Amino acid sequence: MTTDIKKGLAGVFADVTAISKVDPEINSLVYRGYPVQELAATQPFEAVAYLLWNGELPTDEQLAELRAIEHANRALSPAVKDLIDAMPVDSHPMDEVRTVVSLLGAIDTAGIDNVLDAVGTPAENLDRSIRLFAALPAVIAYGQRRRHGDELIEPRDDLDYAANFLWMTFGEEADPAVVDAFNRSMVLYAEHSFNASTFTARVIASTLSDLYSAVVGAIGALKGPLHGGANEAVLHVFTEIGSAENVGAWLDEALAAKRKIMGFGHRVYKRGDSRVPTMKAALDTLVAHYDRPDVAELYDTLESEFVARKGIYPNLDYPSGPAYSLMGFDTLTFTPLFIAARVTGWTAHIMEQQASNALIRPLSAYDGPDERHIDGYVPDAADVEALQRPEEAAD
Repeated sequence: MTTDIKKGLAGVFADVTAISKVDPEINSLVYRGYPVQELAATQPFEAVAYLLWNGELPTDEQLAELRAIEHANRALSPAVKDLIDAMPVDSHPMDEVRTVVSLLGAIDTAGIDNVLDAVGTPAENLDRSIRLFAALPAVIAYGQRRRHGDELIEPRDDLDYAANFLWMTFGEEADPAVVDAFNRSMVLYAEHSFNASTFTARVIASTLSDLYSAVVGAIGALKGPLHGGANEAVLHVFTEIGSAENVGAWLDEALAAKRKIMGFGHRVYKRGDSRVPTMKAALDTLVAHYDRPDVAELYDTLESEFVARKGIYPNLDYPSGPAYSLMGFDTLTFTPLFIAARVTGWTAHIMEQQASNALIRPLSAYDGPDERHIDGYVPDAADVEALQRPEEAAD
C-alpha cells in the first residue's frame, strides 16, 4: 500500500472551522471575519471572547451581561487556593494552572455518574467557558505572587478584565497605557485556528470527553517551547545576549551551533506574522512608558540581524515576551498568560467540535519488524479464530 505521510500533519485539512483563519489575501489573522489588529485596537478582551464563542460582537447589553458573570466568578474559591498552596512554590506555573483546571472540572462535574452527561449541553459548555475565562486570571496572578512570598489580592468589580488582571498580580492600578498593551496582547493570543493546543483540545472533545479534560490537554500541548513556551524562551535569549552590542557575536555563535532561535518563524505565515506589528506597537508604548530604550535597541538589532541572515521574520512571541517583562510579569508567567487568552479560542473550538462531531483518529504507516513469533507458543482456539477475522482490530 502506498501512503503519503505528512509529518506533523503539515498541509493537511483535518476539518472546517468558522472561528478563525489566516487570510492570505490580506496576510492577516481574522476572528469570525474581523482582522485581529482591528479587534485589538478597538475591543476589550471580553468582547472578543464573546465574539469567539457566539460568532458576533456583543451589544452593549450583551457585553454588560458577560461582564457581570465574569465578575461573579473572578475570586479564587477556598478549594482552589488550598490546592495552589499545597503545590511546591517552585512548581512551574503551567503545572499549577493545569492542575487547577482539573480541580475546577472535578468540582463542576461532581455527582455526574454517566460520562456522556459530563459532556454537557451547548448552554452548559458556554457557561463553563465563561467561568474558566473568569477564574484563570486569579490563578495566574496568585501563582506569581506566591512565588514572591506575597499574599493573595482579591479582585475588584470596578475594573475591567485586563485592568483587574494587572491589579490582582501587582496590587496597584496600572497606567491606562499598560492596561491597553495588556488587553491587546490578550486579543492577539486568543485564537489561531488548528494550532497544536487547539487541535489537541478538539481531538479530546471528539472522543466525547468533557470541556475541562480538553482544556487540560490543550494546556499540556501549550507548555512545549515549540508552541506556547516560546515567549518564555525569547526572554531567556534576551537575557543571554544582554545588550544590543552583543547581538552580532551571540548570533554568530548560535547559528554556528545550529541553535533554534525562538521567537522567529511560523508554519502558517510566509510573509511575517500579521500579529507582530500590533504587538510591537504595544511594546514601543511600554518602552516609552517605562523609559527602557535598551529593550527596544536589543529587540530591533536582533530582529534586523536575524532577518538579514536567515530571511525569517518574528512571530507574536518575539514582541510579547519583552512586553510582559516590562509590565512586571515573571518569565515563568508568560505562557500561563497565553492560557488566559487562548482558553477563549480553545473553548470555542471545543463547542464547535461537539456541534458537528466525528472522532479524530488518523492512520499511521507501520515501519517496525515483520511478523514474528515467540518460540514454543501454541495459540488456543480463540486466538486462531481472532486471527482469521478479516476486519481491523478496534482501538
